[in-house]
Amino acid sequence: MKIIDGKKIAEEYLDQYKKEIAELKNNGIALGLGIILVGQNPSSVIYVQNKIRLCEEMGINAYLKELSEDISDEELIKHIEEYNNDSKITGILIQSPLPAKFDEGKIMNLIDSNKDVDGFGLHNMGALSLNQERIMAATPLGIIKLLEHENIEVAGKNVVIVGRSKIVGRPLALALLNRDATVTICHKKTKNLASITNKADILIVAIGQPKFIKANYVKDDAIVIDVGITRCDGHLYGDVDFEAVKEKVAYITPVPGGVGPMTKAMIIHNLIKLSKDGR
Repeated sequence: MKIIDGKKIAEEYLDQYKKEIAELKNNGIALGLGIILVGQNPSSVIYVQNKIRLCEEMGINAYLKELSEDISDEELIKHIEEYNNDSKITGILIQSPLPAKFDEGKIMNLIDSNKDVDGFGLHNMGALSLNQERIMAATPLGIIKLLEHENIEVAGKNVVIVGRSKIVGRPLALALLNRDATVTICHKKTKNLASITNKADILIVAIGQPKFIKANYVKDDAIVIDVGITRCDGHLYGDVDFEAVKEKVAYITPVPGGVGPMTKAMIIHNLIKLSKDGR
């Protein structure tokens, strides 16, 4: 069994990206990430602070609009358009989740597709579905990069994804199909889940249910990627019961320190790509 050290791998990618950013700066190109935070959801505030800190470490200019959750649709749209039209902004990130009164899909689609650093807009998702990848959502991209780093071939493999969210499960399924994997997506209405996950060469779990996947859900020598992260009793847990599963599998990601660091690193990857594509 090998534990995939996502923190170490992310640092390797970030070292590479830092060099690319410095080279862009030498050519007169400064990267700028425009962040919009609506409301003061405690988790969202922490995520935004971490992204700003990472930008500072990487030599990227971060711009933050902190908006009241009482803001109207029209006012929010105005702020998005300001970022769309600002040449200093290379990529735009609207921190999710937005307050419930907003149509999040509609709001995300207002971001210029050439500044859609999260890859959630229709243009980038459509390109992904047609195997014409432009900007991929950061978590799926991070998982692809993890697998590549460990020289884990996905072509021809039976991959089971538990979770169908628009930010992980759906785009990841498309990305893996583009790489010739055989993909099954499971969700809360899937029947006999363990009978399906037991056939997975690669099992990826993203449901936000701590320690949900037990040893009987996993076949011997499988590769397990745990995307979930939940805080309980002051501890962080993944969707996989790590202690119960780890001795049964060939590879497994820990929580924390697995997929999470890769997600942050891929925001930088996407920002660089948007900058290069925009030249």
